[in-house]
Amino acid sequence: MRLGVLDVGSNTVHLLVVDAHRGARPLPAFSHKAELRLGDHLDPANRLSGECTSQLRAFVDEALRIAEDKGVQQLLAFATSAVRDAVNGDEVLARIEAETKVHIQVLPGRDESRLTFLAARRWFGWSSGRLLMLDIGGGSLEIASGYDEEPDVAISLPLGGGRLTRDWLAGDPPSRQEARQLRKHVRAEIAATAGAVMREGPPHHAVATSKTFRQLARIAGAAPSSEGPYVKRILHHADVTKLAERLSQTSADERAQLPGVSHGRAPQLAAGAIVADAAMDLFGLPQLEICPWALREGVILRRLDAMPT
Repeated sequence: MRLGVLDVGSNTVHLLVVDAHRGARPLPAFSHKAELRLGDHLDPANRLSGECTSQLRAFVDEALRIAEDKGVQQLLAFATSAVRDAVNGDEVLARIEAETKVHIQVLPGRDESRLTFLAARRWFGWSSGRLLMLDIGGGSLEIASGYDEEPDVAISLPLGGGRLTRDWLAGDPPSRQEARQLRKHVRAEIAATAGAVMREGPPHHAVATSKTFRQLARIAGAAPSSEGPYVKRILHHADVTKLAERLSQTSADERAQLPGVSHGRAPQLAAGAIVADAAMDLFGLPQLEICPWALREGVILRRLDAMPT
């Protein structure tokens, strides 16, 4: 079955076309994305702007044309924290649905965490035992842990790299005071979850998804994406601690020169590193293994599970 997955994220809007069958791994067939940065276009009243809405509508139109050209049989569309947080998010999606007939489901934060955990569990398998998953997006940090495909703990915190950069780091590079205050805020938020996440002790396997963690791993020496998804990529806490300090002292342009860092994501990488360092420290994680699958794959897998045999 050829599926299209339309992911309306805080940074990027992404159409992924996959060949997917129950019991088999989803195989990517085509990818198209645009950095609309919805999270950065919320006005002071926390509303998505008219310009932003028009850009999203235009992307949905383009996605429909591509889906038809690529033979997509079913389109799964969802939105995450930027639309979820916007006071007019439902209104914007209702307008797009009325004009395009595409229903975009707003994922609650806990569901975003649960579905990303499902993808990580399927990728690494049962031999991972109790799995702990971390994902830093543009608007939120997802944390999930458990033995099964349904996590025992699934948490979403408003600690995405884009959100924190917008709200806490005015300078480029940020001042030491800004970085220190952000670090204090992030650690207080994550520490409040530590008891629930670590109730059963350290995980057998700690993993990370998302562009932020992949970029940090690449800067620290992990294999580039061109070597494929089956290369093992490990991110050590000691490296993250150094990067959290280093990146907060560099400008976005300087970060964009680092291996694996795009110009679009460079501005929020310092905040992302601060979040990653705090999470690894507070959860006592000496290292994380990078998982190639994340939320989109979790949505696909859940859809395939619901199909009749």
